[in-house]
Amino acid sequence: MNSPHGAAVTAEGLGLKGPRGWAFRGVTFSAAPGSLIAVEGPSGSGRTCLLLALTGRMRPSEGEASTGGLRLPRRAAAVRRVAALGAVPGVSELDPAFTVAEHLRERALLQRRFDGSLRALMRPRRERVATAGARIDTALKAAGLDTATLPKAGRTSVRDLERLEALRLSIALALIGRPRLLAVDDTDLKLSDAERAEAWELLRHLAADGTTVLAVCSQAPEDAVTVRTGATGTTDSATITGEPASPAAPALDEGTADAFAETGRA
Repeated sequence: MNSPHGAAVTAEGLGLKGPRGWAFRGVTFSAAPGSLIAVEGPSGSGRTCLLLALTGRMRPSEGEASTGGLRLPRRAAAVRRVAALGAVPGVSELDPAFTVAEHLRERALLQRRFDGSLRALMRPRRERVATAGARIDTALKAAGLDTATLPKAGRTSVRDLERLEALRLSIALALIGRPRLLAVDDTDLKLSDAERAEAWELLRHLAADGTTVLAVCSQAPEDAVTVRTGATGTTDSATITGEPASPAAPALDEGTADAFAETGRA
């Protein structure tokens, strides 16, 4: 295992209230850098809200949390620079009309534009293109997506991808930014048992390489730091205390816009 460069993630009594009630409440856990963290619960239990709160995209209503030693919500902007999202409905979805290559080129361009130094931006075009290409290749390899195996290689549209391929693409896009925390929503959605095993093996590998992984799922693997939403429970590595979400609470799984309207982006 490589030395973790990932972000430690902690929460103490964390809760988030939307316009229709509590999305989640009483979340308490601690995970070391390079951990695989599984946010387990049924759809509508506040799983995605918790993911977005811990990555600095939503402002919690109560409690304390930190990601990579950065306190939330006060340091939310800094957290967003070290935490990358996979595909999240209503927030960072893949465009079904884009091809795989278009998505990758766009993400590499945005990464260079917003995160690159002025010196990097002034480099010769050939050098910039080579650097972007190397980042893309590294991210694709880490995500286990070989574009040559797709129906039209890089020209394959997102709408033509299998669910596991789309998941791998969203992870590759997030990894282009070399995040300390990778957040993946709906990890096991619409996957067969074999595909689910592949997805978790990929996330384990990324965590073993040092990146902290935060994954929303309906059923967590036994070796993950498991945080349960919608029910009180404990594991050896993590604890949920407090109460489940109100039946009327809007989780982002089902109502991103409503929750954002109430809580705002941090």
